[in-house]
Amino acid sequence: MDKINKKELSEIDICDLFITPAIKNSGWDQMRQIRREVTLTPGPIIVRGNMSSRNKKKRKFADYVLSWEPDVPVAVVEAKDNKHTVSHGMQQALSYAGILQVPSAFSSNGDAFASHNNVPTAGEDIETQFPLEQFPLPQTLWQRYKTYRGIEDTSEELVLQPYHLDSSWKEPRYYQVEAINRVIEAVAKGQKRLLLVMATGTGKTYTTFQIIWRLWKAKAVKRALFLVDRNILADQTLVNDFKPFGSVMAKVKNRKIDPAYEIHLALYQAITGPDEGDKIFKKVSPDFFDMIVIDECHRGSAAEDSAWREILEYFSGAIQLGMTATPKETKYVSNIDYFGEPVYTYSLKQGIQDGFLAPYKVVRIDIDKDIYGWTPPPGMTDDLGQEIEGRTYNQKDMDRILVLNQRTKLVARRVMQFLNATDPFAKTIIFCEDIDHAERMRAAIVNAAGQLAIDNPKYVVRITGDSVEGKAELDNFIDPESKFPVIATTSDLLTTGVDAKTCKLIVLDKTISSMTIFKQIIGRGTRIEEEYNKYFFTIMDFKKATELFRDPEFDGEPVIIFEPGDDDDPVPPDPEYPEDDDYGDDDDGEGVKKIFVSGVPATIIAERIAYCGPDGKLITESYRDFTRKQIKSEFTSLGEFLRRWNTAKKKQVIIELLEEHGIVLDNLAEEIGKEFGDFDLICHIAYDQPPLTRKERSNNVKKRNYFTKYGEQARAVLNALLDKYADEGILTLENAKVLKLKPFSDMGTPMEIINQVFGGKTNYENAIQELEQELFDLEQIA
Repeated sequence: MDKINKKELSEIDICDLFITPAIKNSGWDQMRQIRREVTLTPGPIIVRGNMSSRNKKKRKFADYVLSWEPDVPVAVVEAKDNKHTVSHGMQQALSYAGILQVPSAFSSNGDAFASHNNVPTAGEDIETQFPLEQFPLPQTLWQRYKTYRGIEDTSEELVLQPYHLDSSWKEPRYYQVEAINRVIEAVAKGQKRLLLVMATGTGKTYTTFQIIWRLWKAKAVKRALFLVDRNILADQTLVNDFKPFGSVMAKVKNRKIDPAYEIHLALYQAITGPDEGDKIFKKVSPDFFDMIVIDECHRGSAAEDSAWREILEYFSGAIQLGMTATPKETKYVSNIDYFGEPVYTYSLKQGIQDGFLAPYKVVRIDIDKDIYGWTPPPGMTDDLGQEIEGRTYNQKDMDRILVLNQRTKLVARRVMQFLNATDPFAKTIIFCEDIDHAERMRAAIVNAAGQLAIDNPKYVVRITGDSVEGKAELDNFIDPESKFPVIATTSDLLTTGVDAKTCKLIVLDKTISSMTIFKQIIGRGTRIEEEYNKYFFTIMDFKKATELFRDPEFDGEPVIIFEPGDDDDPVPPDPEYPEDDDYGDDDDGEGVKKIFVSGVPATIIAERIAYCGPDGKLITESYRDFTRKQIKSEFTSLGEFLRRWNTAKKKQVIIELLEEHGIVLDNLAEEIGKEFGDFDLICHIAYDQPPLTRKERSNNVKKRNYFTKYGEQARAVLNALLDKYADEGILTLENAKVLKLKPFSDMGTPMEIINQVFGGKTNYENAIQELEQELFDLEQIA
């Protein structure tokens, strides 16, 4: 080891030769307790037009996570190569320790360890350094963790009860681990009422399963009840996340709680009701259940008159865990009043920043009759010949009291305009005022879709509680493998409990009066499905819901809020950064006399745009202005850009750097012109240089006597490469795989061209670089 020059070693070498052995020699088990290269967060998704990509620069990646037991992390270690100081990685390590909520963070360059201890004893420094041979023992860091988290010795057995591991070795995400551990630790301390706040799409049901599993396996809980208010949720849970419980689990049916089972799934409608005879939960003793988990506990569960509250009070001795995506209600702080402050919160905002949840765009659309109101002329009659009450009808009246058929058609046309401009087969949910509105919207979409609806009878369906045919299509709608139906019109059925993972467009043509309902609707789109190219979703808002219910602390800001004019592109521009009847209370519209009027026109008067920049703040500027600002933040002058472009061995490095700033040059080309290359787009947008097309640049090189120093075969190859550049751009030029294509394949194999025509790889790469210098003629531009 003494002969090794550490300065020449890579970071991985330092880990393998110095850091890992030091940790192992202190008694850490490499198989069970030491995890290397642990991805904590995948990095947020950058949305640009209809394209998206991960911001890998913001991914959180720990070199080491040390655990006392699997999924009980106690420390992180950040490694650096030996060109850095011992403590150089400490700030990174502290960031990761904060994510994992552990008290111990370490940094090393292979010479020694720097340490940060969040629970120092009296007289002990928080930060110290010590030799490699003195890395703390596992027992030392476990004791430190217990002090930090307030875990008593008597609670150890429960706190360390193993997680369930399935055959796929699926591991919980960091925030799921933290949520599960926080609940287990609270139960170990004797806490009976617990609240977990987790945004929709973050795996609440999987988290619930692991909590119940560990408590059940530890025999801290014998019987558990998981209460939901949607049948589909109970069925999904039974066959998916809760499946490992197997034969000890049952869904409550036929209004009977069977004591033969230990894990019970139930709709609250199945075990209670308005009449005393409906309250079948009272047929078992108050100590029958040791634990009750209330899914979506924000939906009235803590209101004094709530059916849920009555169940909780009856089983008051049980551990009661409320799960919600809504930290507060608008009328009262319901769940917090009952359960107390959350033991853990994971917000939509944090999920989007981490890259676990999909960011969203907002298209806000104002219709004239909604904003200005509509007053019928004196004596005007509706479609049935009845005189219309002489008053001003506004947005809240639309499709609840007043039905303007032209308005419905306008909304349908706008929806289809957006889908046709992006993806006509993107799964879409349209939330309507009631069943009648949902049916009229279905018909309007059919007409607006035209040939799509003719070719595919199930292109759009109404999925509401009263429609057997519609409900039969629900499974197909939420199945990523099923292409149809594409569009679902509904009122309340799809607000909760439906895991529509590939939903890309949510249309709000419904007056929403509750923050809870709004969050649940938004939750239909937050899941990321990379396999199906679902990285973000769009909310098209006709009823100002996204203005009324902004909660940026929990939800974060949308990446785009868009309000285009009537003739504008409908696609937002790129940003900166009871058991059988359990489908919800779909309002059928009966009991309210509606006024139907066909002849009154409706027009869009405003569609606004704003978007979230890299710093998370809402901005209102064009993508072009944003691009200019971002390019200049990286390259302060044209001269600096030209220098770095010229010295980059591969221009792809520059292009990837700009993508990290949120700039996708393909999208810029859509605005400026597809015939321009990346170089000219950058120079034109950021530095006001007149652009040349790729073909013009290619022809300029051909006119010069640049090729005379090469042989005939090399000239033929370089000429063909220029043609490829003119057609496809710089990245094609730099990719050696292009030599497999025609006309190069007629000249020989890639190896023959590189070795025989150019005399080797180095000469070939030099020829490409020289060709690029001629293409961009940098000295003339500068």
